[in-house]
Amino acid sequence: MPTTTTHFRFPIDEEDAGVRLDVFLAEQDDPPLTRSQVRRCIDSGEVHVDEKIVKAGHKLKVGEVVSWAHAPPSPPSLEAQDIPLSILYEDSNLAIVDKAFGMVVHPSFGHPDGTLVNALLHHMGDELSEAGDALRPGIVHRIDKDTSGAIVITKTDTAHRHLSELFRTHDIERAYHALVIDHGLDDSGTFATLHGRDPKNRFRFTGNVPRGKHATTHFKVLERFTQGVALVECRLETGRTHQIRMHFFDANCPLLGDQLYGGKASQSNRLIERQALHARTLGFVDHVGKEISVTAPYPDDFASALQALRDGKQWRK
Repeated sequence: MPTTTTHFRFPIDEEDAGVRLDVFLAEQDDPPLTRSQVRRCIDSGEVHVDEKIVKAGHKLKVGEVVSWAHAPPSPPSLEAQDIPLSILYEDSNLAIVDKAFGMVVHPSFGHPDGTLVNALLHHMGDELSEAGDALRPGIVHRIDKDTSGAIVITKTDTAHRHLSELFRTHDIERAYHALVIDHGLDDSGTFATLHGRDPKNRFRFTGNVPRGKHATTHFKVLERFTQGVALVECRLETGRTHQIRMHFFDANCPLLGDQLYGGKASQSNRLIERQALHARTLGFVDHVGKEISVTAPYPDDFASALQALRDGKQWRK
């Protein structure tokens, strides 16, 4: 199979002005490369700024456009695979899938197949929209591999463009449920921070950075348990990578079971073996004016952890 070149385009706004090109690209979620890897790509001529080849240290300016034709060393697969899917809603324009935890949304370097896209190609085939990236047919947004719950899939290019705009303008309802370690969490509140790579761990993000995108999460405690855990509902105003996990980690209330952000206290529980985060509700008005809202049921592991907490079961070893 020949290597597939993926094209990325990054318009530069005021938040990114003055930043080095290599630093800016290393901070992007996709492709997930280190700064040294990014520099090699720049040096090889993959990256252009306003259609010109520049050096890694080029300071970005407002209005410039960074384009990147990136050829990964191991191409992902768009093979249709017979992987079970749970469909929460479906019509001729779109579908809402209840993604299982452990499933990656689309093929990438480390996950060339076995993804939601591979499953969609088997179940829906050429019904999927092609308005987005060629390697992500039907995909408008993503949720983490070990986060479960509702994700919308588009079948038509019109639906794809409409949903993309709703996500861009935040005109979409997204509610997540999470189990967090309750270190004095308020009954409700808002996390409004910056969002950037954690300088101590590039696989994590943090709001404690001097510059970055804005990230806003509204939360409400639904239940508190005697074991020092709370069930919270989170509503996203922005949709940054790891946003909920980052915000609760920075607030010293990490998600139960979170291997990346949780620390030993979160990871050593007996209740759940992945971050206790579930995309519970997804609602929007589609391009023909139809109001659509779905609620994804808790998966077995989340429901079992929640019931154990209600029953008073201790969660630490």
